[in-house]
Amino acid sequence: MSNGAGADAVDSALREFYATLASMKHSPGFLALVEEAKKNIRECTVREVKERFDRGEKFQLVDVREDHEFAQDHVTGARHIGRGVLERDIETLLPDKDTSIVLYCGGGFRSALAADNLRKMGYRNVCSMDGGIRAWREAGFPIKRT
Repeated sequence: MSNGAGADAVDSALREFYATLASMKHSPGFLALVEEAKKNIRECTVREVKERFDRGEKFQLVDVREDHEFAQDHVTGARHIGRGVLERDIETLLPDKDTSIVLYCGGGFRSALAADNLRKMGYRNVCSMDGGIRAWREAGFPIKRT
């Protein structure tokens, strides 16, 4: 679904901003891993994920951040499967490899790595939410604070 040229420009500018911000605090080796993973996965914007919610689509929204990050706040309706246990637990929690899954983290890097690993495990309908929860917050979309 097209958001129009203006919305696409905003999405592009947000992605560039978050990539620049995140690259200032991550090591080159980590960034190289993320860049490689992003070649193999599908990414979705926060607007696309919000539109899926608004349409009532069935999908699993998975927060892969650390426990303390999820406890602070998370996207309303998300379930938590931390990055450290995702690959170990996913086949028990979501055994259907065709399940529609949207992964997110703080800025979209850890979720990209997680999406690539799920792809390697045979999951066929996974996307990483570009910009992560930072982009979600910036857009003013619903957040659950605990």
